[in-house]
Amino acid sequence: MKLTYDPRYNIAYLRFHKKTAEVETLHLSDELNVDIAPDGTVYGIEMLNSNHQLRAEDNGNLVVVNEALAQRQEIRLGDPPKPAL
Repeated sequence: MKLTYDPRYNIAYLRFHKKTAEVETLHLSDELNVDIAPDGTVYGIEMLNSNHQLRAEDNGNLVVVNEALAQRQEIRLGDPPKPAL
């Protein structure tokens, strides 16, 4: 699994699998798309306006929780990009 963020476009992508087949993008909302293969495999989730979505809770931290090992890690996300003048 890999989370990438492009501050130029304010888009984050959570990739579960590398795309090895054609995928269909399901537009769930104005800010959320899901890439899914014909066999139902979810390849990834795209978040538009992602700095708002990722920073909406947990004090702006990305929280990774391993329930099986009772481990928790917080990763501080950067400040949202400033608008161009």
